[in-house]
Amino acid sequence: MSAETGVGGDSIEDRIREAERRLEEAASLAAEAEKRAEAEIQALEADLERERGEKEQALAAAEQRLGEIESQVEAAEQQVEAAERRAAVVEETIADELARAREGAASWLQSQLDAIRREAEGR
Repeated sequence: MSAETGVGGDSIEDRIREAERRLEEAASLAAEAEKRAEAEIQALEADLERERGEKEQALAAAEQRLGEIESQVEAAEQQVEAAERRAAVVEETIADELARAREGAASWLQSQLDAIRREAEGR
């Protein structure tokens, strides 16, 4: 026998072939694991990109809604200012009418007093 025999009766060549086979198997398993890891990384990156897109859309929608709300607030403030101006005009009109009513009442009372004096003087 030209091939040396080791412990257990296996030749060195058989042990080398077995080691090479296990090495190839381990390399194949490592390559498969690497492919699975790469696929998982790509899936995670795709999920992250999708979530970023969704967040950007949500932020854009929120900014648009904020703009709408700000416009509504501005319109409401203008309406309040207009209502305050109208209220001031109405208050002024009421004050003018009250002053005229008082003047009318004072004038009527004065004419009544004058009439009573004339009547009293005529007696």
